[in-house]
Amino acid sequence: MNVVTQLLNASSQGDPQAASQLLPLVYDELRRLAAARLAAEPSGQTLQPTALVHEAYLRLVGAPAGDQWDHRGHFFAAAAEAMRRILIEAARRKASTRHGGAVSRQPLDADAAPAPEPREDLLALDKALDRLGAEDPLKASLVKLRYFAGMSLAEAAAALALSERTAGRHWAYARAWLREAVEGPPE
Repeated sequence: MNVVTQLLNASSQGDPQAASQLLPLVYDELRRLAAARLAAEPSGQTLQPTALVHEAYLRLVGAPAGDQWDHRGHFFAAAAEAMRRILIEAARRKASTRHGGAVSRQPLDADAAPAPEPREDLLALDKALDRLGAEDPLKASLVKLRYFAGMSLAEAAAALALSERTAGRHWAYARAWLREAVEGPPE
C-alpha cells in the first residue's frame, strides 16, 4: 500500500494530521486535473485551477466521516467529481438573473458610445462654487468635501477642524446659497 493510500485511510478515519500530509503529495496531480477541467470549459471562466483545487480538496477532506477512499484512483475520481460540481455551481450562479445571467454582452462601438457631455447643472454648480469660494472659502471647502469627496458631515467637520454643529450650520447656509446661485431667487 503506498503512502497516499495510507494517508487517505487515516484521513477517512478522522486523523487530522493525515489530511495535512496528504495535500503536498496529491497537489500537483489535482492541479493538472483542475487545469484539464477548466480547459474544457467555455471561455470566460473566472475560476483558476488553484482555486478549484483548494475548493475541491476542502470538500473532500472536510466531508462527513462516512467518506472513505479505497485507493488512490478512488480519491482522484472523487476529486474530479467535486471539481465538476464546483464548476456546475459556478455556471448556475453566473446564469442566474441576480448575477447578470439575463443580460447579454454587447460589443463596444467607439463611435456609438461617446463620452457624455458634462451636465449643465454641474457646470453651473461649479461656477457658483467658485463665487462662494471667493466670498467664504471655508463654506466652499465644506461643500467640496461633502459633495465631491463624499464625506459625511462629521468627517468634513473633522477635516476642517470645525465642530459638527458649526459644520451643520455652514452646510445649510452653503446649500441655500448655491441653490439660489444656480436656480435663481425663489419666487
